[in-house]
Amino acid sequence: MDYKFPLQKNILHLYGMVESKKAKIKNLGVLLRRKYRLILLNDTSLDEKFSLRLSPLNILIGVLALTIIMTSIVISLVAFTGLREYIPGYGTTEERRQMLRLSYKADSLEKKVQARDAYLQGILTMLTETGEKEAKRPARDSSGKYSKLNIAPSKADIEFRQEFDLRKQEKSITPSQTYSGQLQELLFFAPVKGLVTESFDPIHAHYGTDVATKEDEFIKATLDGTIIYRGFTAEDGNIIQIQHSNNVVSIYKHCSMVLKNAGDKVRSGEAIAVVGNTGENSKGAHLHFELWFNGIAVNAQDFVAF
Repeated sequence: MDYKFPLQKNILHLYGMVESKKAKIKNLGVLLRRKYRLILLNDTSLDEKFSLRLSPLNILIGVLALTIIMTSIVISLVAFTGLREYIPGYGTTEERRQMLRLSYKADSLEKKVQARDAYLQGILTMLTETGEKEAKRPARDSSGKYSKLNIAPSKADIEFRQEFDLRKQEKSITPSQTYSGQLQELLFFAPVKGLVTESFDPIHAHYGTDVATKEDEFIKATLDGTIIYRGFTAEDGNIIQIQHSNNVVSIYKHCSMVLKNAGDKVRSGEAIAVVGNTGENSKGAHLHFELWFNGIAVNAQDFVAF
């Protein structure tokens, strides 16, 4: 049974250590709570002027509370007063405003650069001849399969067409007094400069003005507006239409290339297309220019100096 004695010694030793620690903690608590008196005496008369009864625990609590209060005061001063501007790297209010202004300017410059790049890309496409080409005409029927078909219009069809053309002419042949007053107030930019080869003639269903000019000449917008149509037809080739204010629409036909897309906003005098010879109705390089006001075709030569 001798093997039990070392174990008992170890247990007693551990128990003694625990009791020693408890005693130290108890003594520390007693020391912190022990009261002391701070007395101020007159050096001459030794009269007591001031006395204060304290303990180490009270001093620790007071120092901790004072530290918390001072820290809160400093944080409040920095966060809610102008003292924060003296902190390195924080910056002033004027600097932040200037940064916002510079950010807005940078955004505007980015948009202008994008618009310029799109414009230059259109010119580059035109110069490298990679733009839209004239559509190929459909092949004629060489088999003779449909040669015997009767395609002549019927009598009712002819009468309907005549009546429709008559109403269209009556609508288009409107005295200039009905629109000149409003359109004369607008400053029209000449789309191209050249020789007028065929004038406005609604009686023969020619609702525009043909202006002959050199090929590859830029066609410019006659007024500020928005592109509402860009397309191609076999008769008129490449076409572009612009919606202007005051219910004015301008139409440009037989273009060799169109530089703008539907929805683009253009300014007066801005290049929108290139003069060409596209479409079956074109006999040479020229621009067919139409001007419509309130849904009625008007004579562009009354307002535009070609």
